[in-house]
Amino acid sequence: MATYQLQLAHLYGNLLNTYGDLGNIMALKYYGQLLDIDVTSRVVSVEDDFKAADYDLMVIGAGQKFEQSIALEDIPSKHDELAKYIESNRPLLAVGEGYQLLGQSYIDQHGNKVAGAGLLSHHSELPANHEPIQTDLLIKTKWGLNYHGHENHDLVTYLGKDEQPLGKVIEGTGNNLDDDTEGAIYKNVFCTNMHTVLDRNGDLAKRMLITALVNKYPDADLTAQRELKIEPTY
Repeated sequence: MATYQLQLAHLYGNLLNTYGDLGNIMALKYYGQLLDIDVTSRVVSVEDDFKAADYDLMVIGAGQKFEQSIALEDIPSKHDELAKYIESNRPLLAVGEGYQLLGQSYIDQHGNKVAGAGLLSHHSELPANHEPIQTDLLIKTKWGLNYHGHENHDLVTYLGKDEQPLGKVIEGTGNNLDDDTEGAIYKNVFCTNMHTVLDRNGDLAKRMLITALVNKYPDADLTAQRELKIEPTY
């Protein structure tokens, strides 16, 4: 049995999982094993109870617009606990439609602007050319490391004043066509348009796991975990 145990909430994992984002859950479990951590995951979906105190990590993935609309109808019932989770500095990864959903507004499957969950300050809208963005993406992160992945999104996103970008675009499009940014960071929430981002960028998985350990085990000696070099799975 591992020395440490972490509970992971896969928010709407039965709805927002179209583009292989289950790989992010598998990556956190795999890297967790390397760090002497048992990561136990649970899908938290429509009408399920959610309490911030029950979870140490969270992932919300990408999906189709219809499934996103179902999640949007349910998320007000979880809003206050999700806000507690975020404000308590617990790590959350949001990808694609999950990224859009957490913001102030986005464009739904009918082309209408709808209010998002309002948990983060960004907003998403249609690009001027209405063309979806599908390309490989390479960014330099705020930590000076390069992350890479594949972006597939039909909306462009603009960050709020309290958010930082996950990185600056080197190749690809990222958040929008105007400012060369990709993703968003607020406290320990990490948002991105890159699918299966943790598979390809083990550093981000390690950051999430170490953050969760510090929150749950504040007196633990995590020297070995911090020093372990994480390699991507591919």
